[in-house]
Parts: sequence; structure tokens; C-alpha cells
Amino acid sequence: MDYKQQVADALAPTLTDLSVADILAKIEQPKTSKQGDLAFPTFTLAKTLHKAPQMIAGDIVEKIDQTGFEKVVAMGPYVNFFLKKADFAADILQQVLTDGANFGDAKIGGQGQVPIDMSSPNIAKPISMGHLRSTVIGNSLANILTKIDYKPVKINHLGDWGTQFGKLITAYKMWGSEDEVKADPINNLLKYYVRFHKEDVDHPEMDDVARDWFKKLENGDEEATHLWEWFRSESLKAFKQIYKRLDIDFDSFKGEAFYNDKMAEVVEILESKDLLHESQGAEVVDLSKYDLNPALIKKSDGATLYITRDLAAAIYRKRTYDFVQSLYVVGNEQTNHFKQLKAVLKEMGFDWSDQIHHIPFGLITQGGKKLSTRSGRVILLDKVLDDAVALAHQQIDEKNPDLADKDAVADAVGIGAVVFHDLKNERMNNFDFNLEEVVRFEGETGPYVQYAHARAESILRKAGNPDLSAAGQALSDPAAWDTLKLLSEFPATVVRASDAYEPSIIAKYAIHLAKAFNKYYGNTKILVEDDELNARLALVKSVSIVLKEALRLLGVKAPDEM
Repeated sequence: MDYKQQVADALAPTLTDLSVADILAKIEQPKTSKQGDLAFPTFTLAKTLHKAPQMIAGDIVEKIDQTGFEKVVAMGPYVNFFLKKADFAADILQQVLTDGANFGDAKIGGQGQVPIDMSSPNIAKPISMGHLRSTVIGNSLANILTKIDYKPVKINHLGDWGTQFGKLITAYKMWGSEDEVKADPINNLLKYYVRFHKEDVDHPEMDDVARDWFKKLENGDEEATHLWEWFRSESLKAFKQIYKRLDIDFDSFKGEAFYNDKMAEVVEILESKDLLHESQGAEVVDLSKYDLNPALIKKSDGATLYITRDLAAAIYRKRTYDFVQSLYVVGNEQTNHFKQLKAVLKEMGFDWSDQIHHIPFGLITQGGKKLSTRSGRVILLDKVLDDAVALAHQQIDEKNPDLADKDAVADAVGIGAVVFHDLKNERMNNFDFNLEEVVRFEGETGPYVQYAHARAESILRKAGNPDLSAAGQALSDPAAWDTLKLLSEFPATVVRASDAYEPSIIAKYAIHLAKAFNKYYGNTKILVEDDELNARLALVKSVSIVLKEALRLLGVKAPDEM
């Protein structure tokens, strides 16, 4: 049942100057259940009615039909509605138990395709903590969009082209060996790359050699191409191992190199529409009407740039997927680039550029400084996951040494801790990397939510996992009220997270639900044989279903035992 609508319908006969839609828009949720379940503020009526808001609230309460509510009271300038607890409980618990994991699904997206450009590490460099945010935010958004009936397409736009390959080939030719690369490709290629940047400070001629090697690669030189393909395939193998640990897959690994033969068309369209202008020998698109700097399309030596490639990728994705939205989960520092990208596409006559959305996020820093591959300041994601899993093992050995599937549970808890820690932060916030903080098991963490789910499952096992589908779910226990209300908010929470492209909304919801349930569990004897036993178990089952689904939307597993 739509309880906001019930409140609006009750208020409408008294508030004849406002439409039901206006009333609905003003209804709020009080901070605590003691103040009621829904509230209508009267401030905006004070001018037209020429009365103090407190008096207006009192008048409304006297006139309103309170049938269907436990009570309606005036609290200062608010009309506060208390819902009938038993009816509300029966309604929401039946809904969750009937829908199961599909509770909160919505038919919003109409199966429209949504490419999500995410993760996108550079070839021949390890996946570091710096890549974690794009990867897990993109994956969570894909899960959330699927739940409301979109069809996401997860694209790993690999950094597999550019002058860095000239540098890498140069470094490999100077200091590398085939055996070393075969033994440990990523770490040794990184070692060569970092050494190049240290030594080219005193030997700038190395940059010329690197430029020559990249030119050879662009021209299809056999040796350069062979090395590039080798570096790419070895890197991809290593990347896929990490993605497997995170339980994340991709629909496409088409990287920058895929668009090499598609940029000429972009330049042709720009030329045909007289959009290219010369500026200091380079060719640019004037974007002054968008309040943006010119977009540099071709350098003075004729070389295309990153934006040219992104224009080609955007056009390719529209043709291939006919998307209804196209998301780029890329750091906040690229905001200007994506403004330019959309503006150039608009100038080219592609109005679908309005469907492109940059999903920016803040940095993970170390000691306040940005993580950097070039300087060698890298925190390897694989190492962080290893440490987190080891810590989870340690916790399990202390608390539940006889646990079955200990390794699988430690994996789910340790890796889940890292993913949840990232996603509970609003995506625009920076956070400083601290391993102890990331894999903490107390407080507002992934493991805390996982424990709440495992506790619910444990209660159901002790009760013999009864069939609750036909149970009477009219639960009148006031201690259950906050948990029941939070359960009812899950569908709206999913939609809010989707609208804001903000997984932290789901993560924070999961924490609140886990806290409310733990408080309920701490104050109520659930397995007491009385008339409401099945209703209490229905609540426990509903909490288990919703916590598991909230964690799934974040890309975190929910073990039944911990």
C-alpha cells in the first residue's frame, strides 16, 4: 500500500487550495518514530491562511478523518501521522516474502541499453587501488540499473595505445628480458616503465627513441606490433584474475587501439560541417558558446588526440547499442574533458549527446597524495585483497573456528570489506587509503552488514526454516517498527540510487537496516512460542532477503554463516 498517498488523501478534503500532488510533494518523514511515521509541514500555508503554523496544524487535526491511522496529532507546525502498525507489518512482510530477491524491482528502463565505460586500466601496469573506484562503482551501477529494467553493457575501455608504449618498448629493449616478463609480466613491465621515467630526467634523448618506437607501432612495424600484442595479452590475463576475485565480468574489452581506424570519420564529419579551425598550427573546435576551451582535435604534426578517440568511441557505441544512456565512470579530474566531448558531439549534430553522463568520483590518496604509477607510488589491489582475506580468516578463527567453507567465507568477507568500504563513501568524496581502516570489521562496514544477514539466517535455521508464505504477519511489537519501516523504503532507495548514480545510497541503507535489526534482535526474544512467532520470523526472513539483495547490488556476497 502507498502510505504517503493515504496521508495525502486524508489531508485533501481539509486543504482544498492544494492539489493532491502538491500535498504529496510536501509530506516528510520525521526523524524518529516517536514523532510519527509521516508528517505534513504547515509553514507554507501560514501566508494564505494568515495564521501561525502551529495553529494551522491544530485546526487540521481537528477536522481530519483519522480512520485508517493509529492516531494523527499536531506537533508544533507539523501534522504527524502514526500508521496502524499491525496492518503495515502484514502488508510489507507479505510483499517482501512474495517477491523475494525481486523486492524493489521496477519497470523503469524498458530494457534500454546503457553502456558503462568503467575500470579501464592501462596495459602493462598493475591494477592498483587507484582503479578500484571506477571498477566497483561501475559494477554496482550496472546491478542497480538491471534491477530497474535497463540493460547495462559493461565496457572495459583498456588503455592499450599511446606514447607510453613507445616508452615501454624502449625500456624493455634496454633492460628487459623475455624470461623476466614471462615469469611476472605486470610487475616487471611496471619496473621497466618506472625506471624509464627516472632515467629520462638525465637522458632526455630516451624520449626521442620512445617516440620513434611508437611511430613504428603506429605504422605496423612487425617487432613493435609483436611486443605490443604480447604486453596486451599478458596484462589482460593478469587483469582477469583480479576481476574474477571481485566477481566482476565485462561485456567488452575494446580499448583505445580498437578506435585507431575509426577516427578518420570523426575528422571528416568535423571538416564537412566546417567545425575545424586552425589555432597555432593545430586544429580545434571552438566551444566558446558552451563556455569551454577549444577542443584540440589534431596536433600540428597531424596526430589525433584522446578526445578524437573518445568521439569515435561515442559514435560507435550509439550505432552498436542505440543506447538510452551512456555512462563514463571516470575520475573527477576528467570533468572538463567530458564537457568538451558532449559539446563537440552536439556541434556535430548528434543530439543523443544529451544521453551521455560523466559519473565522476573522488580520489583514493595515500598520505594525502594521489597514487601514481609513474612515480612508483602504487598500492596493488591484489595485495590489498590478500591482506583483507587474511584478516577475515583471522576473525573467523577467533569467533567461529569450526565454520564450514571457511576459505570461501573469508574471501566473501575480506573482499566484501574492501568493496563496501569504497562504496559507502559518497563517490565525489576523496578518502585516504589506510589498510586498517579499509578492512575494519567493526562499525559501519561491509562485514557488519554481512554479520546481520548471517545472524538472521542463523535464527531461521534454529526455528527449523519454517514455510512463512502463508503465515499471519500482523506484527504489533513496537520494537520491530523501525526495521519494518526501513524494509518498506528499499524500493524507493533503489530508485534514488539510480537517479543519483550513487551506490553509497544503497550502502548507507544496508547499514541502517542492519543496525535497526541488531537493535530489535537485542531487545526481543524472537523464538518464543506465541501468536506472533511466525510474524517475527517473517520479519527476520524479510531482513535477510533485503540485506542480501542490497549487498548484491553493491557487488558484495552475503554468506549464510560467519
